[in-house]
Amino acid sequence: MVSQASPRFLSNFLGDRLALSAKPFHLRSGARGDRRPAYQATRTLCNLVDILFNRRSGDDTPENNPTRLRPGKVSPRLSVPNHIQRPPYVDSRQRPRVNNGPEIHDEKGIECMRASGRLAAQVLKFAGTLVKPGITTDEIDKAVHQMIINHGAYPSPLGYCGYPKSVCTSVNECICHGIPDSRPLEDGDIINIDVTVFLNGYHGDTSATFFCGDVDDEAKKLVQVTKECLDKAISICAPGVEIKRIGRTIQDHAEKYKYGVVRQFVGHGVGKVFHAEPVVLHFRNNEWGRMMLNQTFTIGTCFCICPQSPLAD
Repeated sequence: MVSQASPRFLSNFLGDRLALSAKPFHLRSGARGDRRPAYQATRTLCNLVDILFNRRSGDDTPENNPTRLRPGKVSPRLSVPNHIQRPPYVDSRQRPRVNNGPEIHDEKGIECMRASGRLAAQVLKFAGTLVKPGITTDEIDKAVHQMIINHGAYPSPLGYCGYPKSVCTSVNECICHGIPDSRPLEDGDIINIDVTVFLNGYHGDTSATFFCGDVDDEAKKLVQVTKECLDKAISICAPGVEIKRIGRTIQDHAEKYKYGVVRQFVGHGVGKVFHAEPVVLHFRNNEWGRMMLNQTFTIGTCFCICPQSPLAD
């Protein structure tokens, strides 16, 4: 069993939400750049990797803890046909841009967002059917990649900040943004599959956590409560609602089960740009901002069973 000093499992869900409000409300914060540290954490994972893999106690190393997740080999990057439209960041030496303000869609934009979100949901559903003991996350990545390009879309993660794969597969204690590799899934694993597609100039972003074989009750409960938090957060979205209510709603429900909310990862606006305003924090906060007409954003909840984890509250 995994040591109680580290998370047993972590779970991540992301859901797109089209928020409708009566009139625009401009976002503001106490100081310029207040949101940037939390936002950077979704794109720069070095500090997270260091915490998870380099700062363990002697009793929590892979050698002393055989159930600890071990990385496999990462296969070469897959190709995308030239006729498929690519996001601006692909094959660029510049960091992907992040909008400083919310993106508000016109009628055409709304239809494009629905199309990209619909395709992402279809791909995610298909990916979930592949989850079984013995399959590698690399095999899941190849299948997802093929389905996306077959529909004339580009897999958004591929080439984003150097990311080498077309989907994110996060197994057990990997919180999110896991890189598909040669490790076979094992009976009892949980795996979050995060799918984003770029179709007709718009990103559709979604994810879900799946059970592999016979999963124990502890993991099932974590996934169930995480999904409940997502549903509760979506249910309060409405015209003019303060964005910070999402974090309060999520943390209030998670704490009933003594789960820690991982603060290093956030929800975000999505549309023509992969990551945009608003930054959606999943814990209680005092950030300014309200949901706006024809705005799309993700809600992503990451929990760990062990509340004292350095990544949680």
